[in-house]
Amino acid sequence: MKLAQTVLVVDDDKSIVDLLYDFLDNDGFHVETAYDAVQALSVLQTKSVDCIVLDIMMPGQTGFDLCRRIRTTSDVPILFLSARDDDVNKIRGLGLGADDYIVKTASPAELVARVKAVLRRYGAQQSTRKTVLNYGRLELDLSAREVRIDGQEISVTPREYDLLLLFAEHPRQVFTYDHLLETFWGGVGDKHTVRVHISRIREKMEADPNTPQYIVNVWGVGYRFEGVPK
Repeated sequence: MKLAQTVLVVDDDKSIVDLLYDFLDNDGFHVETAYDAVQALSVLQTKSVDCIVLDIMMPGQTGFDLCRRIRTTSDVPILFLSARDDDVNKIRGLGLGADDYIVKTASPAELVARVKAVLRRYGAQQSTRKTVLNYGRLELDLSAREVRIDGQEISVTPREYDLLLLFAEHPRQVFTYDHLLETFWGGVGDKHTVRVHISRIREKMEADPNTPQYIVNVWGVGYRFEGVPK
């Protein structure tokens, strides 16, 4: 018997939470609920969740803030739920790593359908995604969130790992300072913030941090990854 998948619904409007709970539960999902970011993080620390339906405008931390925090440790599918139907919010939400964006005027049945679609895509990606990215001296173990140099694990922070993973999954693609700041720091900080973190990563993984072989500068723009997959 297939176990029910768990959906976490996060919204400060109890009537919306109750409505989505009923529709998702009726469709065979196990549903966890939270009314702000603090409650959501508490659920995520104690429960295994397959998908998150996340409101944007909440007291305290916004949905954007919570999404950014979740993405430092997890690639669980996230579907933003918002009262605003505008391109700016959609672009920002998807840019932070959300998998879908739906406005609250949509019917609960449509939301359930979108949750199912996101879970299908995620399942397909997981079945085809490599579990280890091999770039010679450098290896990233995606399932264990480990980084190895010459076969030996090195210690990296969650943010350092996610920065490195972004580069390793997109070789030769240039990432600007602004893009990295928005993705990992919510736009707070400056070029120095990015440079410090890249410098720390280089010190841990490069044979000569002053002459990097993996994450290289694109002067005045940002960085790109030069590793060749094995």
